Amino acid sequence: MSTDNRATTTDDGTADAAPEFAPAELQALRERVDELEASLIDGTDDGGKKMTIVATQGSFDMAYPPLILASTAAAFGWDVVVFHTFWGLDILHEEKSKGLKLSAVGNPNMPVPNALAAMPGMDRMATRMMERKIDENGTATIEELIDLSLEQGVDLQACQMTIELMDYDEDDFYDGVTTGVGAATALQHMAESDVQLLV
Repeated sequence: MSTDNRATTTDDGTADAAPEFAPAELQALRERVDELEASLIDGTDDGGKKMTIVATQGSFDMAYPPLILASTAAAFGWDVVVFHTFWGLDILHEEKSKGLKLSAVGNPNMPVPNALAAMPGMDRMATRMMERKIDENGTATIEELIDLSLEQGVDLQACQMTIELMDYDEDDFYDGVTTGVGAATALQHMAESDVQLLV
């Protein structure tokens, strides 16, 4: 941006001095122009994005990824749907979500061999260890993440076919959960989404 004060010529041919700006005014103007240019170049308004997550697993550790991703995307203004089907439905089941377990068998991060991990009570012990870590770290619980997701406008959907298959009642789910959703509805949102995840 040029700030020289060249004279201009009027209609009658006489010189007319260009208006003078105080240095503070010029600096404020430059800063405002820089802000506007940065906003045009950046263009990172994520508000129009859509994301669909399909949650298929209902173990304690697998309840966290879809809820964390969904609530974070919603905080950015995204339109987010989490379609819970098969065991993933237990995440939204008010009673069952409080009893989700961390599986010790086949978990590469468990410090015990599978033969020992398969012993009775090991899943409960592994779950208690993780719950203690979550509490000590101040990490949100599954119930808190569900509440947060719903507050931020995440559409937590329960697959109707799975509700019937598992013989659940629609009243068993957290308030705010969308029930009666079929695969066709989920697929429609997936087709329109910028991000699709299977968890």
